[in-house]
Amino acid sequence: MLTREDNEKLTRTGHDSPMGALFRSYWLPVLLSEELPQCDGPQVRVRILGEDLLAFRDTHGQVGLVEPRCPHRGADLYFGRNEGGGLRCAYHGWKFDAAGQCVDMPILPVESAEKTCPRVAIKAYPTREWGGMVWAYMGRVEEGGELPALPRMEFALVPESHRYVSKKLQECNWAQAAEGGIDTAHFSFLHMPVARSEEEFVQRALRAVRGYNAQTMNQDHVRWMREDPRPRYQVKRHAAGLVLGASRQANPGEQYWRIAQYLMPCHGYTPSAARGQTYHGQSWVPIDDQSCWIFCYSWNPDRPLTPEEIGSYDSGGAVYPARDAHYRPARNRANEYLLDRAVQKSENFTGIEGVSEQDAAIQDSQGRIADRTREMLGPTDVAVVQFRRLMLQSADAVARGEAPPGRDDPQAYLVRGGGTVAPAGDDFDAVMLRRFGDDMGRVRAEADATAS
Repeated sequence: MLTREDNEKLTRTGHDSPMGALFRSYWLPVLLSEELPQCDGPQVRVRILGEDLLAFRDTHGQVGLVEPRCPHRGADLYFGRNEGGGLRCAYHGWKFDAAGQCVDMPILPVESAEKTCPRVAIKAYPTREWGGMVWAYMGRVEEGGELPALPRMEFALVPESHRYVSKKLQECNWAQAAEGGIDTAHFSFLHMPVARSEEEFVQRALRAVRGYNAQTMNQDHVRWMREDPRPRYQVKRHAAGLVLGASRQANPGEQYWRIAQYLMPCHGYTPSAARGQTYHGQSWVPIDDQSCWIFCYSWNPDRPLTPEEIGSYDSGGAVYPARDAHYRPARNRANEYLLDRAVQKSENFTGIEGVSEQDAAIQDSQGRIADRTREMLGPTDVAVVQFRRLMLQSADAVARGEAPPGRDDPQAYLVRGGGTVAPAGDDFDAVMLRRFGDDMGRVRAEADATAS
């Protein structure tokens, strides 16, 4: 368990908090590129790390991320016009470009406006489009200083046809959602089908892993997780975060390994993909201390995604829920995730449909901000313990003026997670080398070249 002070430090991400300072040391996804589909189109409200902002795509395609208040009289620029290279306030026509600089004051005499405009600006954060998402750097940049490089996450390096991106609203603190993502022990219960016969189990196991490739997650994998609910964890740190392996008994003489990645400050790769199959990842970005956006992405380094894969992601499969046009899951806190007690008795462990929805329900159930002072942890919580240690130590490092892990090493993000079956005698390092050709899951040079 954590002390109350450490739980506060882990979960609070506002402007003046240690964890907020850590998050602001990295590039973060703040919205999807598809949310700003056209130049001079409507601006979009964005709330990230407890801060209310506006995003817009200007005449030239550049995305601006700015504070919403006009400095003249405080009018909300959401009601302004996106035109001619900037946002124009609807009240008196002051206009601001993507960098936040005032470029026009039509109510002032020309001579006065020419002198005053250069001295007036609103807060603006640097943005980049990368992998179908808009990323922002919300940290402090010294005058003349350089921004960190974007992390070389593989999903953003593959051709557009090889990836799918979306997001989903989560109605709890970012940290408990992230902990759910790296806690691979819970599949033995939370996502487990209930069946009265082996034939029924096979059918329901396939339904339970909808959206995953058959080689990635099939009835054998689900059966092994049902029959061995006590995975043995191994966790190693690398330059950008953690690699987390959990092994279960498979067929005689074999172990089933599920290997996840956690990348600073809030990215995780799922532990299931077999060699050559489609990978999945999530980024848990705080909206505020009681909710977060989970940016989801799937990619295949070797081939375009199939229409069947994309269709399953659109409708709710793998890491994606069924969701509305505003990225709110159809099963959510307000409707109790459409829990069906009859289904819970006879078909699956929770009575809730969908892996993503089951995750959200149980993570939300811990409270808007989980109270970690009351926990009783065990051996299968090693990954969660190591995650908390990494985050708290990294926040302390930033407070001391040090660079946090991975910020200045974008290549360290080029790693993979995934699953494999290995001989029972193989240790974690041997399994990593067998599955990835690298002890940390780093993508080798030839794969990097293909992805680029």
